Amino acid sequence: MFDVDVWQEIFSTIKKNKLRTFLTGFSVAWGIFMLMILLGSGNGLQNGVKEQFAENSVNIMWMWTGDTSIPYQGLKEGRTIKFNNADYNFLKEKDEDLELVSSRYYLPGNIMYTYKNEYGSFETSSCHPALKEMEKVKLTSGRFINDLDLNESRKVIVLAENVRKALFKEEDAIGKYVKLNTVPFKVIGVSFDAKRRDGRTSYIPVSTAQRIFNGADRVHTFAITTKMVNTAEEADSITAKVRQGMAQRHKFDPKDKRAMGSFNMLAEYIRTMKIFQAIKIFVWIIGIGTLIAGIVGVSNIMLILVKERTREIGIRKALGASPASVITLVLLESILITTIAGYIGLLVGVGIMEGINYGLEQMLAAGGGERIFFRNPTVDFTTAITSMVILVVSGALAGYLPARKAANVKPIEALRDEN
Repeated sequence: MFDVDVWQEIFSTIKKNKLRTFLTGFSVAWGIFMLMILLGSGNGLQNGVKEQFAENSVNIMWMWTGDTSIPYQGLKEGRTIKFNNADYNFLKEKDEDLELVSSRYYLPGNIMYTYKNEYGSFETSSCHPALKEMEKVKLTSGRFINDLDLNESRKVIVLAENVRKALFKEEDAIGKYVKLNTVPFKVIGVSFDAKRRDGRTSYIPVSTAQRIFNGADRVHTFAITTKMVNTAEEADSITAKVRQGMAQRHKFDPKDKRAMGSFNMLAEYIRTMKIFQAIKIFVWIIGIGTLIAGIVGVSNIMLILVKERTREIGIRKALGASPASVITLVLLESILITTIAGYIGLLVGVGIMEGINYGLEQMLAAGGGERIFFRNPTVDFTTAITSMVILVVSGALAGYLPARKAANVKPIEALRDEN
């Protein structure tokens, strides 16, 4: 393999057929280039979807109520279903498939916030402490609502960063009091998340909201995290189980979607990831198909070269060259062309995707592009190495048939060949 004379002959042959070698190599380079572009784009879309799911726990489920649309156990349709605090205790303690639970009591419209001479109308969310982990609420200072705040119905609030800026300007808000309508709330924390609700949602304990805004024990929605499962069917079965339990408590048909609505993100996440797995397989099929087209071109070119060099091969064998040496000569030339061309295609493809990724990162660093549905469209090192291995093996296979044909050339017939 490392015979200098062999390599000199290979390079001499390539030099004599520059255009043909270039066109052959280009077909291989194009195949691996397209494979990298397709894989990188597929990864970019998948990462973009994961980024959207990352705004909340992927195993989160929401539930809300409505009016019944199906008669049930002698009760007419049209009844309004209402959650309450007892449902929170039921969900938290009775179902082993559920992990974290937070209820929410909707406040009547946007609440007027006032601090000294500054005021504004902003959105307020009532919740349990578990919501911080469930919706991945980020704090820039202070703390989030805790169990003591909830149990004592404390008038405390976690201000959204944009709300803090509007009311406090450059002043530190922690420990200060903000009036919600006419009720003073102590600021215990500041949160910020530009991806959700423009960073303008503040948080107060749900028990406080119920007491101050005459909610009694009324609950409008529940946010729940379920245990992690591997299939969408398992996630759907958890949803069905929860619906069954709530239907028994509030006497409505479990199949009545209007009586209680629900959305299980885990089921959707699993289905979405399966779609991307299928897309990735499809991309590999398309990319390898394109690569095979280039490899077939290499094989055809090598057959032509063997035909053109029939007399030369015959002379070699007449002088004592073994079939193995002839096969090695042709295989090395095939592998050389496919490897170099493929490596160039690989570098260009990976380089373009890295360039696109750099541009996206710059946009994000500058504060824009949060809604871009395309993230980190790069190809990992393992995939690149796998592609190169496939390329080298393909180059060997492309040269094998011509090499066998060359090895089977009979010296007497070769010397009579007139090309």
